[in-house]
Amino acid sequence: MAPKFGVLALVEAKLGKEQEVWDFLNGGREIVLKEPGTRTWYAFRVNDYTFGIFDTFDTEEDRQAHLNGAIPAALGEHGPTLLSKDPDIKLVDLIAVK
Repeated sequence: MAPKFGVLALVEAKLGKEQEVWDFLNGGREIVLKEPGTRTWYAFRVNDYTFGIFDTFDTEEDRQAHLNGAIPAALGEHGPTLLSKDPDIKLVDLIAVK
């Protein structure tokens, strides 16, 4: 069964905090490994200061469990010191998956 639901979050690092955002996202992998409903989780860098997270889920319930979990809570806690603005979070429906 292919995942049908996703979350795309883009974050922008404060000037001089780029490595800290990188490290924060890299550390998120260990947290997400404990989430059975998160099918895939990607942390990526778009440019010098823009980073992102993309997750996939089989059900809406799994997506909501993730959104109420440790990664969003950590973003809420550390975001004000690391990010230049609030994360841009989009809920997406997956059309095709390979």
